[in-house]
Amino acid sequence: MMSEVATSFVSRIQCELGEGPFYCQRRETLYWFDIVNRRRHAFDAASGIETDQQFPEMASAMAVVDETHDLIFTESGLWLRELATGCWTPVCAIEPDDDATRSNDARVHPSGAFWLGTMGKYAQAKAGAIYHFHAGALTKLYADITIPNAICFSPDGATAYFTDTPTRQLMCVSVSPDDGLPTAEPSLHFAQTDDDIGGLDGAICDGDGNIWNARWGSGKIDRYDPSGSRIESIDVPMRQPSCPAFVGSNAIAVTSAWEGMDGAARSADPDAGRTVLLDFQTSTNPRFEPKVVV
Repeated sequence: MMSEVATSFVSRIQCELGEGPFYCQRRETLYWFDIVNRRRHAFDAASGIETDQQFPEMASAMAVVDETHDLIFTESGLWLRELATGCWTPVCAIEPDDDATRSNDARVHPSGAFWLGTMGKYAQAKAGAIYHFHAGALTKLYADITIPNAICFSPDGATAYFTDTPTRQLMCVSVSPDDGLPTAEPSLHFAQTDDDIGGLDGAICDGDGNIWNARWGSGKIDRYDPSGSRIESIDVPMRQPSCPAFVGSNAIAVTSAWEGMDGAARSADPDAGRTVLLDFQTSTNPRFEPKVVV
């Protein structure tokens, strides 16, 4: 059955490169990043108030550590940020001496491990990598990655998914449910067809094992069943959706970008860079990010 969806905007702010949406249930707050402009935006659902913060460097993703701290993934690594004061404390350097790379896609495994993808600031071929961080230990999992995306995990924590967007392939790999480390070599889960416009971008996995993927360049969110078969494609009002996040039992927020668009393209895509909310008539069986283990 195809989903019945109502569309509205979380924010009218247009991010040049909106990414990394993260919903904290306890705070009832949706966070997202404008990577190239070094800002984190936040929308408080209870009050309806939107705020934003300037960060000292490019950041693309976050996780909650505890009631008072977030873990922020930036171009130089992982930083502990205190909510009350905004104080930054270094946790783990990631490619700190490589000025050519930055942070990109990331997601927390059910064990509390953080999978983290880096890439070239200008999408240089094979400039990035995918890392695993857990309890203070950083491990490089996969090198020679151009644009890491679609990092997400099956509900039981036994399978990880990821893509290098230019390959047009979603990979899967068996991982330990205890710490999120791979226990085998990656294999092909599915490949995009020649008819698919756009590339695989950010993704989430719901409680039924379905994968929801933002298809950059197509104006669509695709839902795949656990076998990798596409169930449906949902239109969004921006051509470059970048990443989805569950925001409740029947809602998904989707970030987007106007990066790379000339004047004519932006005129043809007036909502580019905005963050949209998809309200479903039935529950999506959501899964929210666990706390990260620092």
